Amino acid sequence: MKLKLFTDGGARNNPGPAAIGVVIYNDQDEVVKKIKKYIGMATNNIAEYEAIITGLKEANVLGADEVVCYLDSELVVKQVKGEYKVKEQNLAEKYLQVWKLKSVFKSAEFHHIRREKNTVADSLVNEALDEAAKS
Repeated sequence: MKLKLFTDGGARNNPGPAAIGVVIYNDQDEVVKKIKKYIGMATNNIAEYEAIITGLKEANVLGADEVVCYLDSELVVKQVKGEYKVKEQNLAEKYLQVWKLKSVFKSAEFHHIRREKNTVADSLVNEALDEAAKS
């Protein structure tokens, strides 16, 4: 089964309060799962990595053997594809998690998309941040 993942992570006042948003679609473009989660204090890049890690874990639970991942973080996409080196230690740890997770799938693709194409995942990030700010 092939699933499409749209993920986003964000931090207010980078670093600052951070959250993730994940939207998983089946091959008929129907939403299978939405995830929003406050992750505490983090940078935007850590949040982006946390979002893709969460999405990959969930895709595995759902039984996917192929995943196509869409992120609006060009840095994370290029790092995961091996086009950029991962220089920061905290990002290197997240990168290794993604590397291990993607190996459980028959195929895993990562694509950079413009923020306007990632509005559902982005809105989940903002909902999680707003909810955390109220509590």
